[in-house]
Amino acid sequence: MENSLGMAFVRIPSGEFLMGSDETPEQLARDYPAYAKERFAALFDEAPVHRVRITRPFWLGRHEVTVGQFRRFLAASGYRPESEADGTGGYGYNPAYDPRSSARGDAFEGRDPKYSWRNPGFPQDDTHPVLNVTWNDAVAMAAWLSRHEGRRYRLPTEAEWEYACRAGARTRYPGGDAPPSLLRTANTFDRSSARDWPAWQAFALEGDDGHAFTAPVGRFTPNAFGLHDMLGNAWEWVGDWHDERFYAHSPTDDPQGPPDGAVRVRRGGSWHTWSLYARCSYRNWNSAQTRYTLLGMRLLFEAEEPDR
Repeated sequence: MENSLGMAFVRIPSGEFLMGSDETPEQLARDYPAYAKERFAALFDEAPVHRVRITRPFWLGRHEVTVGQFRRFLAASGYRPESEADGTGGYGYNPAYDPRSSARGDAFEGRDPKYSWRNPGFPQDDTHPVLNVTWNDAVAMAAWLSRHEGRRYRLPTEAEWEYACRAGARTRYPGGDAPPSLLRTANTFDRSSARDWPAWQAFALEGDDGHAFTAPVGRFTPNAFGLHDMLGNAWEWVGDWHDERFYAHSPTDDPQGPPDGAVRVRRGGSWHTWSLYARCSYRNWNSAQTRYTLLGMRLLFEAEEPDR
């Protein structure tokens, strides 16, 4: 199905799955030998593995929201994204930026008004995933589409997102457990990206997908549901607040996440993400006002009819 902004959607059936990961630091260390051991211990919020039942089907964007689709939304709605409305801008890639002045040790600078969804510091066209959008921007786009089309759009819940990402698999990635399987299905940190970050060569996949930054959506093999770029290309906002202990008491049916919190969850990794952090179960978070050169979105609209 295609909507009024040219966004394609895939109907995801109801069903159940095992959410999260129970891999031990020792198991992960064997397959990710370049990583310090403390990185594995920090993944405790992926546990415990728990059964989740998605009781109703839903329609999920086949691709991440693109620059062109976001541009059409702004023109039709009059909405001003936060990076422009508050005058502080976003983040962007600047190879001349001195990483020694940054606590992150990378070449991303900001906030700066010269960076926004229009300019993440590297070339994009209308087929690339939109970046530098806040959680509030994503919610505003969903609300406008809901009013404009008469059906309820929203961000997926964290459970819906992982269910759609796994598409029936229990492996780390839709293509298997081995990190190199990402080269077929995801635009993540490989040789093409690592050329700009030589200090991080040890974390790059041994392959070159030809995309040093974002790729046009849909260039990589889809998962079993027909969804592209669920991992890699751009981090995706989901609806939930983050709680590192939520999985221990999550309801089985259609979990909505904690009732409140300080930060919102983002999922899936980006073009700049190392393979350990591009697994289906990996969780990350930001404040709702965050706009960043790696962060985009994918929207959902609710199905009117249940599965037969």
